[in-house]
Amino acid sequence: MITLNPMMLQSWIKEWLAEDIGTGDVTSLVTIPENHESIGIIHMKDEGIIAGLPVAEMVFRTVDDRLKFKALAQEGSRVSRGMIVARVHGNTRSILSGERLALNLLQRMSGIATKTAEFVRELEGLPVRLVDTRKTTPGHRLLEKYAVRAGGGHNHRLGLSDAVMIKDNHIKAAGGIRRAVEAARAAIPHTMKIEVEAETLEQVQEAIDAGADIIMLDNMPIPMMEEAVRLIRSRASHVVIEASGGVTIETVRRIAQTGVDVISVGGLTHSVRSLDISLDLNEKKERRV
Repeated sequence: MITLNPMMLQSWIKEWLAEDIGTGDVTSLVTIPENHESIGIIHMKDEGIIAGLPVAEMVFRTVDDRLKFKALAQEGSRVSRGMIVARVHGNTRSILSGERLALNLLQRMSGIATKTAEFVRELEGLPVRLVDTRKTTPGHRLLEKYAVRAGGGHNHRLGLSDAVMIKDNHIKAAGGIRRAVEAARAAIPHTMKIEVEAETLEQVQEAIDAGADIIMLDNMPIPMMEEAVRLIRSRASHVVIEASGGVTIETVRRIAQTGVDVISVGGLTHSVRSLDISLDLNEKKERRV
């Protein structure tokens, strides 16, 4: 499970704030008195799953540790349009200096959690696990994978060092599936698993014969996927079966019904609409219709 390491997260936030603030928030510095205080009201202009409230709090606390942040919604819960999800109280300049970064992260993470929850609902009642991929925003992978968990999904490997995942280019370069698996098995510790990507039934059989721990059925049509599942279950029942490639909200349940164990969806993170979340000082502006 992905957790948010406070020291690592604060280090990133400092870099992101430096990018945004530069030498100072010149507008706030010249228009707002130094000791002016406000309450920042963070509210939804959209509906979905909220994720990233602890991250938003850390943004404001990094800007000014005197700011007081209070979450008013539970992380990972469903929120509605108009709902106030948090308040931040303290120096007005500080609130406005952290506003954009806090909202950017909150909106993106909530968008990921919301999309994940939509996929999870499609899989209700089926014994399958929905997972993300490495198709994440550079520098934001931990936050985006955390958001997938907030939406009810699970995480695939975090990075290249986590597991052996033999894909088509590895197979070509190694001289075949068996050679790739044998080379990997000889080099890795016994605690590490080997996953092999298969695009055809012939490759599925090769992966079984080579002793793969996980077989990924990549971009297979449903009938071929069903046949691949039957083949694996009959000859290597211990192997975990993953489906991947072009999975959509319209197809995910049908894919799950083939009997796979895991479905990986890059779209959970690589093409997400951020939720619309706003911060108003002292009073929430009503949305105009």
